[in-house]
Amino acid sequence: MSPRRGYRQPRRRAKVRPLTDAVQAASSQSELAADVRHEGLAVTHRFDPGNDGAPFAATIRNRGRREAIAGKPQPGDTFSVEERIERVVPGSGPYSVTTRVYGLNPGDWTVTAELVRAPSNASKAPVARGGQTLPRVRWSWLRWRLRDEAFAPVHTRWSPFVRLTAMPAVIHGSWTALVVLGIVIGVFALLWFLSFEGIATGPALIVAVVAVIGGTVGGKLWYIVIRPKQWRKSVSEGWSIDGSIVGAAVAAVIAMLVLELPVLAFLDAGTPAFFVGVGIGRLGCFFTGCCAGRCTASRWAIWSSDRRVGARRIPTQLLESGLGIGLAIIFGALDISGVLPVDGIVFVVGIGSYLAGRQLLLRLRADARSSSLGMEGRKRATAV
Repeated sequence: MSPRRGYRQPRRRAKVRPLTDAVQAASSQSELAADVRHEGLAVTHRFDPGNDGAPFAATIRNRGRREAIAGKPQPGDTFSVEERIERVVPGSGPYSVTTRVYGLNPGDWTVTAELVRAPSNASKAPVARGGQTLPRVRWSWLRWRLRDEAFAPVHTRWSPFVRLTAMPAVIHGSWTALVVLGIVIGVFALLWFLSFEGIATGPALIVAVVAVIGGTVGGKLWYIVIRPKQWRKSVSEGWSIDGSIVGAAVAAVIAMLVLELPVLAFLDAGTPAFFVGVGIGRLGCFFTGCCAGRCTASRWAIWSSDRRVGARRIPTQLLESGLGIGLAIIFGALDISGVLPVDGIVFVVGIGSYLAGRQLLLRLRADARSSSLGMEGRKRATAV
């Protein structure tokens, strides 16, 4: 009996394949990374984009096979993962790509990588022993550059520790350490600025603690709003400094009203103290690889990483750090001197100046945004 007209047969659900080469898709990997029952590995290779030509997209194929396999490979004994780099800039020097693979059987693995998609004028890396197509690399902090590493098997690690594997130009934990240091020094700076206003240390410290809590909550909520899908991948990561400004200011004002403190004078003193924290905290972003700038061949570029691709980039984190320190000096001097006739001017003009400078720096990031509320910019800027 033929189906009646307009009737649509139900779609068959795709069969779920066992853990083989095909499971290494990004969506599956994010799930496996959170599964503590599995192990994984991380390995870094480099390639040369050549010196001439327009920016291009490149694809690196990583293949792995567990050593000492007796008989036919079982699920979790092999993998094939492709890493795509959307914008490679010729003339910018060597690129490094760190690949993380999860859901593997424990043991030693032979991992090779090859550049499978690139322009014809890009230089090809020599084939090394063991079938290696692209050289393995490690990072030299003393010389601030990549150094080739001998080809050797890669040992798996427990999945939660794979992200802690050493990679070029990244110091794990530096973001947390430097942000906390920035907060502590910022609080001391606030108490020092408030001493010129004759505000007691006890109440000022209470307001500072409340502001830090409000800024932490505001920064996380702001990030969730602008990236409703991405934040779920890692709850511990993802914070927005714009949300921190709003959250800290609201929380501090409420605390000051309760404690009957001069709101505008307090905000003026807190502005340069906040900039001190920004100047220190953004250094953590640079060494952790978050908020990374675009890859470029400019002479002003600095080799850094976004925790996956290492290359010469616009140092957006260092530029924002310098912006914070510069504003701290300028508005700190204005606050102490007392030359401004009305309280609150330092806060309004200072925060406005910072936000204006920040909007310009957002356009220079690898995930370029036209504003703090926007996501990726509609147009990709060309190399600087």
